[in-house]
This record gives sequence, structure tokens and C-alpha cells, in this order.
Amino acid sequence: MNPIFHQFKSNKQEEELNGEIRRPPVIVAGFYERAVAAALIWPRDIMVMPSEASRHGGSGLEEIWKRELGPSRPRFFARRVGGSEALVKRMVSYGNLCGHKGCVNTIHFNPAGDLLVSGSDDKGIILWNWESKYKKFTYASGHMDNVFQALIMPFTEDRTIITSAADGQVRVGQIADNGIVTTKQLGTHHGRVHKLAIEPGSPHIFYSCGEDGLIQHFDLRSHAPTKLFLCSSFSDNKQPVRLNTIVIDPCNPYYFSVGGFDEYARVYDIRNYQWDASSSSDQPVNTYCPRHLIGSDNVHITGLAYSYMSELLVSYNDELIYLFARDMGLGPNPRSAPAANLDKIDQPQVYAGHRNSQTVKGVSFFGPSDEYVVSGSDCGHVYIWKKKHGDLVWMMAGDKHIVNCVEPHPFFPFLASSGYDKNVKLWTPGRATSPLPRNVEEIMAANKRGREARARVSLSPDVIMHVLRLQRRQALAYIEHRPSTADLESDEDDDREAFVLGFSDPETAEEGSNADPRECIIC
Repeated sequence: MNPIFHQFKSNKQEEELNGEIRRPPVIVAGFYERAVAAALIWPRDIMVMPSEASRHGGSGLEEIWKRELGPSRPRFFARRVGGSEALVKRMVSYGNLCGHKGCVNTIHFNPAGDLLVSGSDDKGIILWNWESKYKKFTYASGHMDNVFQALIMPFTEDRTIITSAADGQVRVGQIADNGIVTTKQLGTHHGRVHKLAIEPGSPHIFYSCGEDGLIQHFDLRSHAPTKLFLCSSFSDNKQPVRLNTIVIDPCNPYYFSVGGFDEYARVYDIRNYQWDASSSSDQPVNTYCPRHLIGSDNVHITGLAYSYMSELLVSYNDELIYLFARDMGLGPNPRSAPAANLDKIDQPQVYAGHRNSQTVKGVSFFGPSDEYVVSGSDCGHVYIWKKKHGDLVWMMAGDKHIVNCVEPHPFFPFLASSGYDKNVKLWTPGRATSPLPRNVEEIMAANKRGREARARVSLSPDVIMHVLRLQRRQALAYIEHRPSTADLESDEDDDREAFVLGFSDPETAEEGSNADPRECIIC
């Protein structure tokens, strides 16, 4: 066997300890305890909640002592210490993973947490031993365009990796014992495929959604995917909704949610659909949207995430992030819901300060009990908020330009992030706590101004005609060199409110850009 693959251990090697499944000793476990111990220069900073402390006694340092001697079970230790705000406030750079030649659009930990997979505009897939910053393996995905998602299927000994990309393909890579990787196409969409969703605990089943509005069900034991249905708008024209993201409820895997180019997050029950898109209705079982965004035409959803309590986290383009409890839904058809009923629904928790405009950004929960919410930003920072009240806890300078992905470790307080840079950033607790950046208020104020300026722009026919008139006048001015006085006077009022409408050109776009040539960009 190729020595590269000595780490691929069988799941049968897992042992049972104190009634729990405990993985064989791997380097991550020791690294976690070393990282936490290094962070505990001031043990008082890592105290558990007062009620917990009175019952269990001691600080995080005592928990580490118990963990070393054995009385504290691994999962109990992770939950007691891993959700500490003091650790979050000590998050610092652990280093970078360098190996891609383009923007890194996707990062994902394997279930054991010792490996990280990444995909990029360079169409390559890299498997990392992130703790040692070692590139274990790399292969060509087989995609013809930028890779947007790469996930390691659970219970496959980390040998099965599913991917999706801007070419509309959904593919799988299988790593053999001799190190050879075979890839094949599993299905296609008419348009880009940003996200895949694995059925919790399944080594075979996952879903895809695409910009064609189609949702597909994949089973790696089958030869072809099942087309479930087309997600359509709630308007009378029933146009397909371009989808950006899909997630599965971990508490009820029959439920999955999708989001895309309108304001509604839709929840579907897989049991309601026949296995044929041509005869299946796309009626959701519930929908979610902040009250003030209902009927809005200038926002769309870029990221979704479920908590372990079935709360739904929704990130909007050029808006904010919202947390919905299960009882905050608008029903199957929000447009037919009485206004009186909408007033009775509690408003979601809001997370503000970042900017989500230029790319399709994800959003995630962080912490062993989902104590925090994390997201990237156009300002190049990673934001961490407290889930309960929405307070900003920590902010880290990530990429030089834009952070798209923030991936939490499956059970330790570590993070990975990526974006426009050609590497992956790693974040772990450091030795000392630090305040938020001195210019945090200026950064968030600039993000807010950008969101508000974008929200004021409306692509109505009048606006488009106004911009075309401006471009025509600019062209005439260039040809004639000097516009007449009459022209200047007649254009005076219009020029005071002029702005630029740019259209992406695939031939002139910067290499590695995620720009969609079908979209118009206002700047």
C-alpha cells in the first residue's frame, strides 16, 4: 500500500470506552489538549458557567487535568471547555495551507477531524493533514470549471469525495489503495452548482441544487440521480428560482432547506415527493423570511445552516444573517398568509457587522453546542457572534479581499477559512486574549454603508434606460471631444444622480473570478 494512505484506518478500529465510541488515538486529540492548555495562561478566563462550576467544580485547567487522568470523558470534556468564550477570544492564526493555484472556494473537515479537503478555481482537490500543514494528496477533479464544493463522505475511510462546480457537474472521486484516484460524473445541472448536502450519517446519499432550480437526490449505489422537483417562485409566473444552497436538518433528515434568488428559505419533506421531477409539486412544508424582507426584490440567500436544535440560520446577500426557531415559519405559501398572522410571529435573532455582497458566502454554527455563529465578509475578516444575543465576540483578519468559507472543526474549537487568496487559513486558540481590532467600528460602519447604498439601487427599466443614456452621452462626448453647452445644461440634473452599471464579460473577466456573465453589477 502506498505510504500516503497509511492513515486510512478502518472504522472497525474504533473502540468503545465508558459507553461511548472513542476513535483510536490520533494526533488531533493531543493537539487539541495542547492548544487548550497553552491558552490557559490565566485559568480564570476559562471558567465554566457559575451554575456548572458549582456542580462540577474547577476551571478549564482542572477539566484538562481530569481529561488526562481519565475521569472526564472525551465528549464531556469537549462540551465543557470547547464552548468557552475565553477560547474564542483567543483565536489566532495557526498557519496557512498553500498548494492551490486559484481562489479556494470550498473547505471541509472529515468526520474524524484529522483531515481537510479543499477545492479551488484551479479545478484541483487537495486532501490535507491540517495539523501538520501537510499536503497528503491532490488530484484533478475532472471538472471543466471552478470547483465550488468538495465533501468527504462519512464512513468511507476518507476515500470517497463528492464535488460540484461552475460547469454544472456533480462528480465523485474514489481513492484506491494504490493511491490512484478515479473520478466520474454522477449528474448535471443547467447552471452552476454551489452546494451539496450529505444525508447525516450516510455513506451513500446526498442532494444537490443548482442555478437551474433543480433539486436532485443521489445514491452512490445507483447509476443515475433522481430529479426531485424544480423550485419555483411564489409569484403567478412560477419561474424557477436559482438556488445557491441546500442543507439537511440533523434532527429530522427527512427535512431539507434550500435558498437562492428570492427572499424565502424553503423547507421540504422528502417523503412528500415522487421520484420524478415532472410529476412532483414543489410545495414546501414551511418557509422563513424576516418580516421586513417579504416582497423584496433586491435580496437573495447565499448560505443556510441548521443547528442541532433544528434552528435555521439564513445569510442574505447585501443584508444580514438571521436565526429562525422552528415556530417562526410563514407556512407553505407566505404570499397567502394573513398579515395578522405575520404580526404574531416572533422576529429572528440578527447578526450584523459583516458584508455579503460580491460572492456566494456560506454561514455556520460554531461550538460543541452551537454557541456561536460564524461568517466571512467582503472586508476580508472572519466574524464570530454569540448565537443567543447576536453580540460580536471576535473578528479575525482573514484574506486580503474576501472571505467566502468558514468551516468549523467537527468537535474542537478550531476553524478553517478561505476566499480569494490561494490558500486556506487555520485558526486555533492562542496563549493570550486580545481585544477586538481598534478599527472594528470603522470596518463595520463601512460594511453598513455599502449594504445601504446597494439596497437603494433598483434595476427598474427606467434605471436601465437612464444608464444607457449616460453611456450614449459619454460615447458622443468621446467622439466629439467637446460636448456643446446645450448638452451640458440639459444633462446637469441627470448627472447628479448618475452611477455606473457594468456587465461582466467572460472574455475580459479576471482569471479565477466567480463573476457570472449573466449578472449585472452595480458599483
